[in-house]
Amino acid sequence: MADSTPANPTADPAAAWRGRRRRQDHGTKRDAVIRTAARSFDERGYHNTSLDDIAAALGVTKPTVYYYVSNKEQLLFECFLAGLEPIRAALRRAEQTPGSGRDRLREVIRDYAVAIASEYGWCMVRAEHQDLGPELSVQVRSLKSEIDRGIRRLLQTGIDDGSIAVADPKLAAFAIAGSLNWIAHWYRAGRKLTSDDVADAFVQFLEHGLAPRAPDDGMRVPVRARVRRTRPVIKG
Repeated sequence: MADSTPANPTADPAAAWRGRRRRQDHGTKRDAVIRTAARSFDERGYHNTSLDDIAAALGVTKPTVYYYVSNKEQLLFECFLAGLEPIRAALRRAEQTPGSGRDRLREVIRDYAVAIASEYGWCMVRAEHQDLGPELSVQVRSLKSEIDRGIRRLLQTGIDDGSIAVADPKLAAFAIAGSLNWIAHWYRAGRKLTSDDVADAFVQFLEHGLAPRAPDDGMRVPVRARVRRTRPVIKG
């Protein structure tokens, strides 16, 4: 199972077959096929996109697409992998980076948000629900579980070192992943917000929630307001 992440997601994928770039390496062209497929699936939907459509977008023949992937199902899975790899890489870095659990989780959340706001976002959240065979479906679920376990570990680390104040890391992990995954349902590139804008906003919200923050608060854990409960005085 190979991971593939395009080196330049803003470049025109079809350029890999033009002019002097026609002899670019196999990996570069394969990335271009995967990136074009991700954009097509997002725009038209998986079932409404054919390999002919992807070939036409690249300016190549359908057999050329088959040279890099065996079928459309594999192409969807490769899009899923390409989008997921930055999150997996962020978790690997977090495991090796010193600092509080909260600091490390913040970086993972940011990379997660950027990945979901990328052209691979649709495939990342919808791949499991498309027509993937049993083998690929199992791999999708396994990789999603890997991400979930990594986020839970960081949450537990933060709970243990006092930088995160949540009672249940499992529920917190579900809340974080659920809110981030939903970005793929509403975010569209090329509009007012960039993927970095979205990532920054989600980091801010997931760190501080709805609590007000004092000007000098910095990045401290928000303290839940203490409300004194008093029994009503009954006169009789």
